[in-house]
Amino acid sequence: MSQKNQKIIKIPFQLTVGDFAKRLEISAIELIKKLMENGIMASINEVIDYETAVLVAEELGFETEIEESAIDDEILTIEKLGELLKLEQETSEKLSPRAPIVTILGHVDHGKTTLLDTLRKTHIAEKESGGITQHISAYQAKKKGELITFIDTPGHEAFASMRERGAGMADIAILVVAADDGVKPQTKEVAQFLMENKIPTIVAVNKIDKPEANTNRVKQELAEVGVLVEGYGGDVPFNEISAKENLGLDDLLDTILLVAEVQEFKANEERGALGVVLEAHKDPQKGSVATVLIKTGTLKVGQNITIGSINGRVRKIEDYNGKSIKTASPSMPIVLIGLPNVPNSNDVLQVQDGILDRKKKKLLARQGSFVSKGSVAHSSQDLIKNIDAALMKRFSIIIKADTKGTLEALEQILKTIPSNEISLDILYNGVGPITETDVQAAQTGSAAIYGFNVNPTSIANRFAENNSVTIKSYSVIYELVADVKEQMSELLDTEIKRVDLGRLKVLAVFKNLKKGIVVGGKVMNGKLVKGNFLEILRNKESQGIGTLVQLQQNKQDVSEVKEGLECGITFEGKEKIFAGDTLLCYKEEKIKRKL
Repeated sequence: MSQKNQKIIKIPFQLTVGDFAKRLEISAIELIKKLMENGIMASINEVIDYETAVLVAEELGFETEIEESAIDDEILTIEKLGELLKLEQETSEKLSPRAPIVTILGHVDHGKTTLLDTLRKTHIAEKESGGITQHISAYQAKKKGELITFIDTPGHEAFASMRERGAGMADIAILVVAADDGVKPQTKEVAQFLMENKIPTIVAVNKIDKPEANTNRVKQELAEVGVLVEGYGGDVPFNEISAKENLGLDDLLDTILLVAEVQEFKANEERGALGVVLEAHKDPQKGSVATVLIKTGTLKVGQNITIGSINGRVRKIEDYNGKSIKTASPSMPIVLIGLPNVPNSNDVLQVQDGILDRKKKKLLARQGSFVSKGSVAHSSQDLIKNIDAALMKRFSIIIKADTKGTLEALEQILKTIPSNEISLDILYNGVGPITETDVQAAQTGSAAIYGFNVNPTSIANRFAENNSVTIKSYSVIYELVADVKEQMSELLDTEIKRVDLGRLKVLAVFKNLKKGIVVGGKVMNGKLVKGNFLEILRNKESQGIGTLVQLQQNKQDVSEVKEGLECGITFEGKEKIFAGDTLLCYKEEKIKRKL
C-alpha cells in the first residue's frame, strides 16, 4: 500500500500477543504464524517487546508510533541517560563546570584502594576482607581548590560487572599497574574496555619504591595491549607513584586536573537531578540506603524522585563523610537514606519535575531498544535448551548479600561455573540479613542459603537448625563461590575407572553350573582377586564379562592368587568358557569428579 494509505498503529514498549493481534485487527493465530516466520515462538499470552512489534507491524504494512502513555511511564535506563546527557551537552545553554569523575581501575592487589586511602588519609584497604575491594566506593578530594570525585572498583575477576559499571561512570580513568608485577589479566581487560569506549585514561605505575620495580617493562607490556603512554609512542599520561609511601600523588592529581581542563566537563545545575546508583543495601537502623552519583542537576531534600521502578521522596542526604546535607550538585557522590525499597545498581535517579519533555522522550525512544520486563517470547532453540535443562541435576540456593552491587557480582561469577551436568538454581536473592522467611523458602525448595557479608538472625538460626537447613556465611566472594562449586561437584556422577589386576590362562573346564562355570588355569601375570570382574578373551576378542565368586588353591579357599601359580575359579556369568581362553581380572574404582 502507498505511504499515504498506510494505517498508523500505536505500540507501547511491551504488549501481549493477544493485545497486539487486536491492535492489528487480525487473529491471534495469524499473528503467531507471523512471529514464527521471524524465528519467535510465542503463545497468545506471552509478552513481546517494542522492537519485535514494530518489525511485524511494518511487515504487515502498518506505520508505527510509540504510544504516548508508554512514553510517559517509561523508566529511564542508564543507556537512555547517556543519550540524554549527550543531548544536554549539545543543546543546553545553562552549563557550568563540574568536578571530574575519576575511576580507579586495575588488577587485584596493584594498590588501587591504597591509593585512595592515601589521598583521603583513611585505612580502608586494611579492612577489606580477603585483601580486596568488594564494593564500589566514592568520595571527593580537593587539589588547588578544585574538587575531584573518585570511584574505587574491585580488581578481582569476579567483579567484572562492577568494574565496568564504575568505568562507565567515569570521565577519566586511572589505570593502576604495579611496577613489580606488570600487566595482568584484569589490567588487559580494563585497558581494552577503556580504549573501546574512548575514556580519557591516565596510567599510574604504583609500587615504584619496591626493589623489583620496572617501569620500562610496564610501558612495553601496556604497548602490547594498545595503551601507548607519553614518551613511548603515545599520548596517554604516565605517572610513577608509590601509594604506600605517598610518592608522586601530587603530580597525579595535577595530571587529573590538566586532563579535566582539556575535556571541559560541564553540567546543568539548574535542572532536576539525574544520577546513577553505585551501590545499595538494607541497613538495620537506616532502612534502604543507596550510594548515588549525581551526573547533572541538583538534588534537594524533600523532592519527589524515581529510582528505577521505585518512587519516593528525598528524606535525607549524606555526603561521602556521612555528614547530612540539604542539596547535592553534579559529580557529587551521596548517600540517600529512607527509600521505600532497595534499588538496583545502575538504576537511574531522576527528580519528578518534568525532567524529560515530550520531544526528548520521543527522541530517546526512537534511539533506544526496549526490552520486555514481562514474559519473554522464546525461540525454538530456547525451548530445546529448556528441555535439556529439565533433565539436569539441580543444586538450589538462596543468596543474601550486604549490597546490590556485591549481589550482582556474586551472581555473575556463579553463572560462570560449568553446568553441563549440574544446574545451579538461584531460587531468589536479596539484600540484608538472613531471616526466618529465607529459611522457610529454603526448606520448601530444598535449598542451601549463602550469605555474603551478612549473617542469619537468631530466630533464623534456630529455625534452620530445627529443620536441617544449611546456612553458610562468607566475607570473601571467591571462598563462597568455591564452596558452591564444591557442593555442585558432590552431585556429579562418579567416574568409573577400570584397574586391571591380572591374567589367567584357562587350562581346563571342570563343571558347568546353573549360573556359571568352574575352570582351572595358571596366573600369567599380576594376580587374581576374589570378588572382582573377569573378562573372557578368545583370539584377543572379548566374549563377555562375569564375576570371580570363588578362588581355590590346593583345594583351599583363598582371596587371591599371585603370578605363576595355578588355581581353580568359579566364574559367575552367562558366557561360556573354553580351554585356551584368557580371563582378565579387573576391578572398577569410583573416581570423584570436580567442576
